[in-house]
Amino acid sequence: MVLQRDKLVPVWGWAEPGKQVTVNFAGQTKSATATAEGKWLVKLDKLAANATGQTMKVESRDKSIDVNDILVGEVWLGSGQSNMAMTVSRARDFEKEQADANFPLIRCFKEGSASARTAQRDGKGKWELCSSESVGLFSATLYFFGKAIHKELNVPIGLINSSVGGTPIEAWMDGETQKATPDLKGFFDWREADKAAFDREAATAAYQKQLTQWELARDTAKAAKKPLPAKPRDPVEVRDRKDDIGGLFNGKIAPLIPFAMRGFIWYQGEANSHAGKSPHYRHQLPLLITDWRKRWGEELPAAWVQLPNFGAPGEYWSEVREGMLQTLKLPKTGMAITIDLGEEKDIHPKNKQDVGTRLALWALGDVYGQKLNSTSGPIPVSNVISGQEIRITFRHADGGLKSKEGELKGFVICGQDKQWKPAKTRIEGNQIIASNPEVTSPVALRYSWASWPDGNLVNGFHLPASPFRTDAP
Repeated sequence: MVLQRDKLVPVWGWAEPGKQVTVNFAGQTKSATATAEGKWLVKLDKLAANATGQTMKVESRDKSIDVNDILVGEVWLGSGQSNMAMTVSRARDFEKEQADANFPLIRCFKEGSASARTAQRDGKGKWELCSSESVGLFSATLYFFGKAIHKELNVPIGLINSSVGGTPIEAWMDGETQKATPDLKGFFDWREADKAAFDREAATAAYQKQLTQWELARDTAKAAKKPLPAKPRDPVEVRDRKDDIGGLFNGKIAPLIPFAMRGFIWYQGEANSHAGKSPHYRHQLPLLITDWRKRWGEELPAAWVQLPNFGAPGEYWSEVREGMLQTLKLPKTGMAITIDLGEEKDIHPKNKQDVGTRLALWALGDVYGQKLNSTSGPIPVSNVISGQEIRITFRHADGGLKSKEGELKGFVICGQDKQWKPAKTRIEGNQIIASNPEVTSPVALRYSWASWPDGNLVNGFHLPASPFRTDAP
């Protein structure tokens, strides 16, 4: 495993109430007495990075446990839904990545617990050394992030993967905390109305008919030695999985607390990009970050992957991206803008290399203090209306704002009538000035406000600008 350097390191477990437990590691000896509930906890003093495997001895008067091959370095938690869970074996150029995966100082722990009704005290899983044999099952986003950090810092890297495909953000936060948050009252009101409108019996009956038809089609395909048709999904099972409030926090996050780590990264949002859900993401993501920080007892750095371009209908993906953009108001946060890395018909884009690298740029620059050319694509920070123009100021305009290719596009402008017109734009330093001769009194500007937009604004180091709208609620 890998322990976090330069921080107090909690080590905990369970024993008979009142029993004394001693932990020996790296020349330190710490003791604790098990509480009435049987839990004990010690905190090791700050440890320096160490790439040589050491042994931790945990013992009481009648029992001793050795934990071997422990390194000390940087530990990161990666969580979210299927794009965080997506493995290296499914990412771009797997054979090439597999051949170049001999990194024994990178270790990954996959939290294997299930959703739970109450917060669990103990998780499931084991640490794996990174090798050509093991890397295929690592989270691709987390691995490429960790590899980039490892190569720059030259210290051991511990990666904790706690993710589940198809899951909404509300499953990953304590339920009572969510229900006590005034900003989420609208979400819970919508949720109750949506549940009341869903006819479970009718959905089950329809699914059974689909299943019967599928079984006939499957048997026919088998007999003809043709590809089998896709099995229909049970809408009730899918709905129940996506209706989880706090279950994945209880089962897959609570057991990890208070394991010492540097910070966490988040890749999720697809399951919230739907009517009724998407407007609430601007409240949910900040709550997840602040609540996790509170439970770990420190302001852990946190970053997330803004949803990439994808051919989904409606504004829902745009609204979730906007919620992610707005969450940057929290301190010690960052965002990997991936509006250029998606695939129109595949919700699981294969280019996880650039996703991990962009997260690592934020970590190396903002968390570890390295001097980099740029740590993010352009982020809008202010807008001013002057006559027929709207002027947008950006940060992270490193190396100057420019179009990726051809003329700058992706901007639309409107007046009070809300009739959006293509905006003519020009660049002045770290600003974009937009106008349209038909819009004499502009009120709002939008950029790449679509699930599959065509915007091409980048900074001088080719990092794309975040989609945005100046008429955000």
